[in-house]
Amino acid sequence: MARLPSVGTRVSLRYRRPAGSSPPHTDVIGYIEALTPRIVVRTKSGEIVGIAPDDVVAIRELSAVPVRASQIRALEHAAALAWPGTEQHWQDGWLLRAGGGYTNRANSAVPLDFSAGLAALPAIVDWYGDRGLQPWLALPERLVPVRNRGAGAGVKHTRVMTRELLTVPVEGPVALLDVPDAQWVALYRRDVPVEVLTAVVDGEVVFATTAGAAVGRGAVTTAPDGTRWLGISALHVAAGHRRRGHARAVCLALQAWGAGRGASRAYVQVLTDNAPATTLYESLGFRLHHQHRYVDARLLAPAS
Repeated sequence: MARLPSVGTRVSLRYRRPAGSSPPHTDVIGYIEALTPRIVVRTKSGEIVGIAPDDVVAIRELSAVPVRASQIRALEHAAALAWPGTEQHWQDGWLLRAGGGYTNRANSAVPLDFSAGLAALPAIVDWYGDRGLQPWLALPERLVPVRNRGAGAGVKHTRVMTRELLTVPVEGPVALLDVPDAQWVALYRRDVPVEVLTAVVDGEVVFATTAGAAVGRGAVTTAPDGTRWLGISALHVAAGHRRRGHARAVCLALQAWGAGRGASRAYVQVLTDNAPATTLYESLGFRLHHQHRYVDARLLAPAS
């Protein structure tokens, strides 16, 4: 049986019909209301569909509410400005970012204009090759048609989760820094240069820390549709301090900081197999907006 998302998740679910039915399978889109003893899905029209767990053929998590491609593009634009690497270049609707190879986000090309297409891939491969970097594409779902093209499935499948920023409470003392200090860097425990961490285009960045326990990064940037977004990233809790509310305190402090700088919405990017992080962000009110993955452009570029 396919792995099932939690109750409340909006899904597209394919399941077997009774023996002898034609067609043998059918689909339902809606919200999961129960998982046992039967899976119960409530559709948009209010219909309740009960499915035996063993009859599930495939299941795909959907955004909490329907999301237009233009909304995905706008959020990805704000996110690219919030983690831009140290060098940027526009190529036929793609924003190419380079940061010495540190992190996929800072060293990948993302399609941000309607004109972005696969015809640009040879130029993208050359641009990254000139810098000795792997030509990663950051591919949000639905923005570029990549269908069944071998390794186009990509790596680091990621949930982009969002929430509204209204009144944000703060829990516990959290220090906010303009530049990460030695303690922040030590707690982060990733070899990322400060110039990559502090890079932002047309926005503001801040670094949060709880003494000796947890760190996080916040960046406020503006999407082309005018929405001010807060991006939360680089969240890490030191071993021995986990499950004590430190990550929650850092996230709440960053949200309060972002709201104070005009952000009306917030997003996080979390690997799809990182269940603890997903649970944390869901408890803070974040819900799935869309998904993306990284693909090596050389695997999609036409053969020369």
